Parts: sequence; structure tokens; C-alpha cells
Amino acid sequence: MARREEALALLRRWVRQQRREGVERYPLDREVMEAAALAVAKPPPAAEPEPAVAPSPQAAAPAGEDLAARWPEWKDSELLPLAAEVLECRNCGLAETRTQAVPGAGHPRAKLVFVGEAPGAEEDRQGIPFVGRGGQLLDKILAAIELKREDVHILNILKCRPPGNRNPAPDEIVACRPFLERQLEIIQPSIIVALGLFAAQWLTQKKISLTKLRQTGPHEYAGIRVFATYHPAALLRNPNWKRPAWEDYQAIRKEYDRL
Repeated sequence: MARREEALALLRRWVRQQRREGVERYPLDREVMEAAALAVAKPPPAAEPEPAVAPSPQAAAPAGEDLAARWPEWKDSELLPLAAEVLECRNCGLAETRTQAVPGAGHPRAKLVFVGEAPGAEEDRQGIPFVGRGGQLLDKILAAIELKREDVHILNILKCRPPGNRNPAPDEIVACRPFLERQLEIIQPSIIVALGLFAAQWLTQKKISLTKLRQTGPHEYAGIRVFATYHPAALLRNPNWKRPAWEDYQAIRKEYDRL
């Protein structure tokens, strides 16, 4: 019974946190519930000190030559050494659960940047943003407005996957914020597309619903125009949002053509 009450208390705190962040809907899928159950059921760590161990190949940051091979388009950009920092980062607890960090991908001086929420399971495995089902839909949307991944840059608020694909925690967003700020400074885009509520609220610093952020935009981040729209994963769950999302992308393409 004590475990059940503890789990319910954790769930109530999580819901209150989401409301403070302005989240209007938070479906609890099986994966999220299983992650919560594991967090409650996990026994406390032993008091004895852990023996020193060598870092695993996944945890170790690649050498400079490997980074250049992984992101050849960043070879002469400050994005490359910054990616090395991201891969080594241990500023929050997500470093303990990730397979690898996901710095980003795309043109180092793209005029158009997409900012999502956090890596998912497939992104965590491959180290590339938006390669799951949502990323495949984003590729189709880009093709529909006559753009390719090579033309744009794709980033996330968080560089590591939250367990169970849960929403980003406030302390995780704070820990990752300097990386995204520096990436945007280096890329210097003319347009940013915020994919989903967390990215839209982060970029606009407005704690209002995504619907209102869409309707009252475009907004600004450091003098850059910001369009808020639905995350591709949300479009997969809610097909009724595809029409308004397409209207958003048509407006984004028109703004892009003005550059």
C-alpha cells in the first residue's frame, strides 16, 4: 500500500508540474506509466562506494576526427567543438540514462531552424534528431514546401532523451539552455519554427497555450522571427491538427521566400 501511495503522490506532483509549464493535455501512455512504476519500485542505492570503472564506448566522446566524419558539414563551424561539449555533458541526470546525446543536424548557416522538444528512442539510438515516425513526417512536410533537411537545421530543447519519453523537467531545460542559445548564436537563422509547446514557450518566454502561441505569432527570439506549430508526433496522434499545421507551414514558406 505504501508503494501505491508513493506512486500516486509522484503522479500528482508530475501533473502539477505540467500545469505550471502550461501543458494543457498530457496523455499517460504505457511507456510513461512503466517508467514511473520503475522509478518508484527501484530500491535505494547501497551505501558502499562504487568501484572506479572505465567509461563505456557509448559514454565516451568521439575524437575530433570522428566528430568531423559524423558532421562533415560542421567541419569549419563552431558547432563542431560545441557538439563535443554536448556529447560529454553531465549537467543533469539524463546523462545517466541516455544512450548518447543528440547535438543536432543540418546546415551550419541555415536560414530556417526547427526546434523540437527532446530526442526519442530512435534518436537516442542513432544520435540524430527527428529520425523516428515524427521525423519521417517532418521530412514529408519539408518536401511539401520544397525544402530538404540539408537546407535547414534541426535542434531540440533537450539534447538527451528523458526516460519513457516523458516531458522535459524544468531543471533539465535550465541545464540544456546554454547549448541551444550558443547553437542559435552560431547558426544565426532568420526564422525559427518551434515544434510543440515546450519549444514554443522556451523561445517566446510566454507561458500560454500552443493554440494562442500559434494564433498570436509570429513571435521573436533575439530578433529572430519565431513561428509556433504542432510537433510532428502530435500530428500523428491527432490528425485533425494536420490542416492548421499545413496553414502554419504555408506561412513559414512565404516568410522564407522573403529572405
